[in-house]
Amino acid sequence: MTRHSGVRRVVSLVPSLTEAVAVSAPGLLVGVTDWCSHPAGLTAARIGGTKNPDTAGVAALAPDLVLANEEENRPQDLDALRAAGIEVLVTEVRSLDQAFGELHRVLVDGCGLPRPGWLDAAEAAWRDLPPAREERAAVVPVWRRPWMVLGRDTFAGDLLARLGVRNVHAEHPDRYPRIPLDALHACPADLVVLPDEPYRFTAEDGPEAFPALPAALVSGRHLTWYGPSLMQAPAVLAGALAAAR
Repeated sequence: MTRHSGVRRVVSLVPSLTEAVAVSAPGLLVGVTDWCSHPAGLTAARIGGTKNPDTAGVAALAPDLVLANEEENRPQDLDALRAAGIEVLVTEVRSLDQAFGELHRVLVDGCGLPRPGWLDAAEAAWRDLPPAREERAAVVPVWRRPWMVLGRDTFAGDLLARLGVRNVHAEHPDRYPRIPLDALHACPADLVVLPDEPYRFTAEDGPEAFPALPAALVSGRHLTWYGPSLMQAPAVLAGALAAAR
């Protein structure tokens, strides 16, 4: 994608990218989803969910660019926006390195912004991460009723691997497989990692399903969002994982 120095109005259909743009260029966003919670105090118009945006409402905002993600947003919604003559930038993020590359593409190439300092700081935070003292195998649920876990080629799985946690389902053919609880209990794991999004696991909702394993309750934003939260993610996640013994 070529650089667009004239981008003045942006709609984001991805909470991670909403935060990245809002922190880098306050006032550029004119529309965001109902799930866009960071940074606090967003004043852009709300245009529905990531899976069911009001495409007519987005078009009415006359954006120069819409930001989307191949996993979070539906192709038919993006096609509708393109049919309305709107440029859509679609990201793919399945690893930390890919996230850094896509953030540069969104902010610098797409929005025409100077490369933000926080992006360099985030890359440094992960580059300077000390080697893990041990590797632990983990089951990583992301939903229950039905139980779903991290599988292959996921951004969250890559972050955990860099922190010394091996996802036991990393070789599964599906990226987010549905696996019955009894099969999860049969996995050779050292702990269970329970993020608070997309399903909101808590101390009272999740650990009781894995009584034989220590449970690491982690911030879903720091595990699954690619944006400014990546600056703090190594320390936040490492602290939560260390507490699960």
